[in-house]
Amino acid sequence: MTLDSTGTLALAAAILLAGRFLNAGIALLARYNIPQPISGGLAFALVAAGLHAWSGLMIETSAVLRGPLLLAFFASVGLSADLGRLRRGGPKLMLFLACVVPFLMAQNALGTFMAILLDQHPLIGLIGGSVTLVGGHGTGAAYARIFEETHSLAGVMGLAMASATIGLVLGGVVGGPVAQYLLRGRAPIEAGAVAAADEAVEPATTEGAIVTTCLVLFCLLLGGWMAWLTQGAPIALPDFLWCLFAGVVVRNLIAPLIRLPVSDASVDLVGSTALALFLAMTMATIRLWELAALAGPLMMIVASQAVFAVIYAVLVVYRMMGRDYEAAVATAGFLGFSMGATATAIANMQAVAGRYGPAPVAFLVVPLTGAFFIDLANALVLTGGLSLPIYGE
Repeated sequence: MTLDSTGTLALAAAILLAGRFLNAGIALLARYNIPQPISGGLAFALVAAGLHAWSGLMIETSAVLRGPLLLAFFASVGLSADLGRLRRGGPKLMLFLACVVPFLMAQNALGTFMAILLDQHPLIGLIGGSVTLVGGHGTGAAYARIFEETHSLAGVMGLAMASATIGLVLGGVVGGPVAQYLLRGRAPIEAGAVAAADEAVEPATTEGAIVTTCLVLFCLLLGGWMAWLTQGAPIALPDFLWCLFAGVVVRNLIAPLIRLPVSDASVDLVGSTALALFLAMTMATIRLWELAALAGPLMMIVASQAVFAVIYAVLVVYRMMGRDYEAAVATAGFLGFSMGATATAIANMQAVAGRYGPAPVAFLVVPLTGAFFIDLANALVLTGGLSLPIYGE
């Protein structure tokens, strides 16, 4: 059964509604801040697996809208980046980066150790490390192709896609519970203080949503033009990063120049909608029966990575970020992109902030790190790591 773009969009909407009903009806999901696309997506994956086992039916979805929705989300992140606020979050950004870079090295070291322990090629440890868990499906596919060509590793592409998918789910599942554990009942007071200290935000309006949608679409065009201009540059930046930069330029240069007000509430509305639909469409591609067929060493490696990420987040990230409400929200975001993707990180933070209140610094620091700095740092760490003799065997 193959769905076109309209059918895929309708399925994503159904997954979001299912997640809403599940989170409302199952107290455990709401208590631990599981994002609605994750809870609804897992429910759909179970139903799809049951249908496949019963009748052999497979539901194929269209990827046409996934890319534009992800780009629209990152454009909205750029539109929300008021550089005046960045000065306030600057020190926190440096602290967060100081947490992330050592984690990348440790993640790959753990993956390599587990691969050797399980009698696998050391490169499988990188596949179960930052290649897919931080890099996601795109980076995983790129490196899997390289490993297949240079080391003749059969089936590594399937392993990379499985690892990225499992990590995406785990990143969305563990972030909320860890934040809940760190908050332990004191979040409402702290969140109220944060909200009171922040500027009052006007509610989203139809006009504001229309203007924001127009700006987001312009950012997609501007970002695509920037990407085209930089083709062949020594360092190739992903297209979503150019859209984020375009959003920053529009928010801080173009909009003030033409005296066009940018509504933060409308930006949040449009961006959150794009993110939710993207995650729901991504979750709709999960085939549990294929992941089960790839179980074994990879599952053990990824499971050990999840445990390590939680320990590192609690003992290092939360403490370095200040042990307060903002730190707890940032920790939930860290778990999202350290195991899954920046989109998962934002979904984790939105789930926590939606229950307890705004966390403006965390929502500035984590997207900037996850959308830009993490990819550059990961590329440098992987380039240096692959030069080690152990991976050339």
